[in-house]
Amino acid sequence: MLGKHAVRNFSNDTPLFKRQSSIITVLSITAFIGLWLICSYLLGSQLLPTPLTVFQRLLEEARTESLFYHTGITLGRVAFSFIIAMAVGVSLGLVMGRVTIINQLFDPWLVFFLNIPALVIIILAYIWAGLTEVAAISAVAINKIPNVVVTVREGVKALDPQLQNMAHVFKFGRWKILRHVVLPQLEPYIVAAARSGIALIWKIVLVVELLGRNNGVGFQLHLYFQLFDIAAIIAWALTFIIIMQAVEFFILQPLENHATRWR
Repeated sequence: MLGKHAVRNFSNDTPLFKRQSSIITVLSITAFIGLWLICSYLLGSQLLPTPLTVFQRLLEEARTESLFYHTGITLGRVAFSFIIAMAVGVSLGLVMGRVTIINQLFDPWLVFFLNIPALVIIILAYIWAGLTEVAAISAVAINKIPNVVVTVREGVKALDPQLQNMAHVFKFGRWKILRHVVLPQLEPYIVAAARSGIALIWKIVLVVELLGRNNGVGFQLHLYFQLFDIAAIIAWALTFIIIMQAVEFFILQPLENHATRWR
């Protein structure tokens, strides 16, 4: 009883653990800003502007509403690409994990697309489909789909066959087996694919915008690169990083906690 109580006190759900975690996070951010200030002093404000300079530049971009417009455009592309990549990737991963012949047939294709550089896919998409929104989103989704397929396929291979047999004994239909037996076991793998996917997709979206779009955060970064405006470049980068961190904290982490709640 004492051992169980001690374990419960040190679990991730206790107020003490959450308070300590918050303090560590604040200290980490403070240390990062302090290191930034030191590097800015050593390198000079021309090469590395101070946090205050970057923040002021961020406010200037926000006042012109340019920040909200271009960030919204990029978030839309990230969302569409993410939904397509997850839908196609999860479906293919399920099929390849359960059907041996299909897995053997398409495994060389999977290896090919896993190893082709993202930049090559983006360039080919723009050449074949033109500098269009469809080409941009398709290029990003194609870059991510193979990673989702691999993760979900491995999850399908790790399914507990005894649960499958129990479902057949109780005469579960295919939809019921998928909903109550397969998907709960695959949830950690799907969440892992989503977590790594969102980090990869938004970076590829910026490259897509830099190469062939006339709006979005990537386009703005390219513009300020030509002007050698380092403060603006860091300001735009920080804006999107903060947004992605919010997505991680409010969406992906709760999903991960739900997927691993049995632990």
